[in-house]
Amino acid sequence: MNRFVIRFSFARVRDSFWTIGQIVLAALSSYLFARYVLGHQVPLLAVTVAISSLGFSRDTKPKQVLLTAIAMFSGVVLSETLLQTFGSGAVQLAVAILLALMIARLFTSNPAFTITVAIQAVLVQLMQTPVTGIYSRAIDGLIGGAIALIFVSLMPRNPIKLARQDSKALFLVFRNTLSTVATVLRSPNADLADQALTDIRKTQPLVDNWQSSLESALAISKISPFYRWTTREISQQWQVAAGMDLATRNLRVLTRRVHFLIKDEKPRPQLADLVGKIIIATELLEQTSDDFSVTQKAKKYLRKIPPSLSPTVFDPPLTISESALLLEIRPLFVDLAVAAGIAADQARSLLPKVD
Repeated sequence: MNRFVIRFSFARVRDSFWTIGQIVLAALSSYLFARYVLGHQVPLLAVTVAISSLGFSRDTKPKQVLLTAIAMFSGVVLSETLLQTFGSGAVQLAVAILLALMIARLFTSNPAFTITVAIQAVLVQLMQTPVTGIYSRAIDGLIGGAIALIFVSLMPRNPIKLARQDSKALFLVFRNTLSTVATVLRSPNADLADQALTDIRKTQPLVDNWQSSLESALAISKISPFYRWTTREISQQWQVAAGMDLATRNLRVLTRRVHFLIKDEKPRPQLADLVGKIIIATELLEQTSDDFSVTQKAKKYLRKIPPSLSPTVFDPPLTISESALLLEIRPLFVDLAVAAGIAADQARSLLPKVD
């Protein structure tokens, strides 16, 4: 267990190298500009605003950086105004914190961000550093925010890398759940079914992460000249993500149905074989995150599945409860077909009619 934790910790640091470098360079640039171009002797706020604006969030959108910079700059200006007008003191400090918190809440519901804005206001009130001109600290804050925005535009974190990681995380749970469903249909096991149901119920954050990282990737690709090439891949991933969102919801329903069905401990190899075909289609879709040309293979394979989705092909015939399970698999097929780029109406038209 300790080895796993240590390995995971080092992997986290390794994956953060680019982010760390981006923050360090942005902070250094803010300091050098404020110190040697503007002549501010201790440009503390230029550095802290740059660091806080970029932050260590999993995906930094340019809009998010801009809003963070504006909110922090507003807090600094407010506190500087209070300091210039009323001087320093306990009452002024309390008022500065109060107003800074209120301003921050206007921009976001993120509690950590709100506290960060308040801290900037506190620094203005309390730090005893040489000041070069009125509102020089506010100017430092503006510099930090502007440089953070420049860095997220010209030196962004790889916008497609995180999206790929998020897609793989979702596909892993999705594929494992399907495999467990096939296993328990072939050889009923209540414990395995329980675990599959527990795992698939936790997938919504994975779906949300994938969609969020794609939104961030799209925003970066629009403003960064270095990542314009990712626009097409992002669009393609959106297609897969939209279909997998629906497929994941249907898989939750399907897994719950299987969980109930196997209570009679009766093997159902025909349905297990059908789920096996869905697994192969899922594996092909999973490969599209690395090579989108595989989509054509996924489409071709998915078009072969519909005949297996007719109740008439099963021998012996399905029971009522088994037919209900088959009806749950059909919309899952449609969702996977949509993820592969087949129009929803066309995917539904491929399904054999049910009397």
